[in-house]
Order: sequence, then C-alpha cells, then structure tokens
Amino acid sequence: MTPLHTPVTAESLEPTISNVEARLGELSQAMAERDSHGIENAASDLQRALASALDSFSRAARSGGVPPLLRRRLVRASGQVAAQRETLARATASLDRALEGLIPREAMVYDARGAASLSAHSGSMRA
Repeated sequence: MTPLHTPVTAESLEPTISNVEARLGELSQAMAERDSHGIENAASDLQRALASALDSFSRAARSGGVPPLLRRRLVRASGQVAAQRETLARATASLDRALEGLIPREAMVYDARGAASLSAHSGSMRA
C-alpha cells in the first residue's frame, strides 16, 4: 500500500488496476472450469485487490484526480464484477431448480385403504 503522505500518481495506480484485472481473469477462468476451490480463492483475492484499488483511487481523487484512462479501466473492471455476479446468480438459480426436481418438497403416500396423505418422511429438507 502507498503511504498516506505519498501522492497518488497514474504510475502508482497502474499496478493497482492491473492487479484487479488479473484477479478478474483468474476468477473468470475458475468459473469457466467450474473449480469451486479456485473460485473461492480467486474471489478472495479479487476482494482484497478491489479494496486496495478503491482505497488508492479514493486517495487519488482527493489529491488531484484520476486519469481518464485509469478511471475507464476501473469502471470496466466494475462492470466485469457485476457480470460475474450475474453469472453466479444464474448458475445458483439453475442448481436450485435442478435440486427441486430431484428432491420433491412433499411426497404423497398411500395407506392400506388407498387414501393419500403427506408423508412425514418424504425426503424433503426444510430449514
């Protein structure tokens, strides 16, 4: 991290935004490979990189501004984060639908007389 008394320059912001972009690439790769451990690690690394970038960019904005090129790169990175969040949300919803098809919420059972009732042990899981 850059000390607070050191002015933030475009040159000092470049490695910060490059780190965010690299972590985004790693997360995209892990998601494409469906590597849950890799996704978790890449997401943690990305979170740290974003926190550092936001701190650096905030200080740069207070001390004279952020060069337009770096601002656009940060905005693009933010858009990529939003897109990955959306992809993850769609994957989660798809998994939930698949699980609902495999694990019925309530199962009907029939007694000796043929009357239907809900099973107390239907295999459904409730929180």
